[in-house]
Amino acid sequence: MDKVRIDKFLWAVRLFKTRSQAAEACSKGHVLLNDQPAKPSKDVKIGDIIAVKNKVIFRKYKVLQLLDKRVGAKLVENYIQEITSQDDLMKLKLYQEYQRTAVPRRTEKGRPTKKQRRQLDRFLGKDL
Repeated sequence: MDKVRIDKFLWAVRLFKTRSQAAEACSKGHVLLNDQPAKPSKDVKIGDIIAVKNKVIFRKYKVLQLLDKRVGAKLVENYIQEITSQDDLMKLKLYQEYQRTAVPRRTEKGRPTKKQRRQLDRFLGKDL
């Protein structure tokens, strides 16, 4: 096997959950092959550098071996090697921390309990 379609390779090494998601990312320009935008039908060869957009950075991977069938998560390291710089990984980590702390999330779901309703009525002055 000399070459494999990039959408099939991205799916096989578990960078995308489905092949159609990999093809869509390629079409939108979120995947670069050797620093060039890659269409889904572009061929990948051993030694190529693939960059996949992840939130605010591009994660970079070097192709070590080719495959066209999906492999288990433990075997992925035999086929690709992540070469993303530490600075980019730090940017991603900071972005994720900011997203988690910037927007407070509501912990209660659904309608208030009787106790919460009584407290709310007292606070609003509707205590009868």
